[in-house]
Amino acid sequence: MARILVVEDDPDIQAVLEFNLREAGHKVTLATHGQEGLRLAREKRPDLILLDIMLPDTPGTEVLRAMRQEPSLRTACVMLLTAKGEEIDRVVGFELGADDYVVKPFSVRELLLRVQALLRRAAAPDEPGPAFDFGVLSVDRDAHRVRVSGEVVELTALEFKLLVTLYDRKNRVQTRSRLLSDVWGIDAEITTRTVDTHVKRLREKLGAAGDYVQTVRGVGYRFAESPDRRTDEES
Repeated sequence: MARILVVEDDPDIQAVLEFNLREAGHKVTLATHGQEGLRLAREKRPDLILLDIMLPDTPGTEVLRAMRQEPSLRTACVMLLTAKGEEIDRVVGFELGADDYVVKPFSVRELLLRVQALLRRAAAPDEPGPAFDFGVLSVDRDAHRVRVSGEVVELTALEFKLLVTLYDRKNRVQTRSRLLSDVWGIDAEITTRTVDTHVKRLREKLGAAGDYVQTVRGVGYRFAESPDRRTDEES
């Protein structure tokens, strides 16, 4: 059983989430406003927060920003609930440290699987491996630190895991389904663009090292075989 905080102002969506999460055995706390959600997060210390972006008082992205600035909430799992057409808000959410997002209207089954995956990953963090250098990219797994051309690059936990997973399987194509299963821990049958969104943000953050993550048309992604071979097979 996990402690889950739902910050959502739509009463119908809130009721659906509460019912299904309780049926799955979780303890659920509800909030309808951003500041209320932030207060409850501080008090309850939930294992997972489902956070709507569009809230009556404070945007969900600002609530997330405030959470990530507090040591007690910095590592809490946060899943954003977004409406279609809010891609920029999802991008900002990932930059601020969101772990995942679900687009409304959402499949309850998909949401529950994503919840399970986030909770499972939080309960069993990966053992760090050796540090590595690759061209202008330098990664220290123990310190969870990434540098590009000597400059520190701030990555979320998911972006970091995606990066090292691709590196460890360098020059081997990873399908989106395989990455969903191995990085997110989500049922590979789910259709989602979560992987594409994260890869796009990862590339942007890596800057000069972004081309090391290559797209293979119609298949998925791979890490370059060498720093000098960065050809992307998809425009």
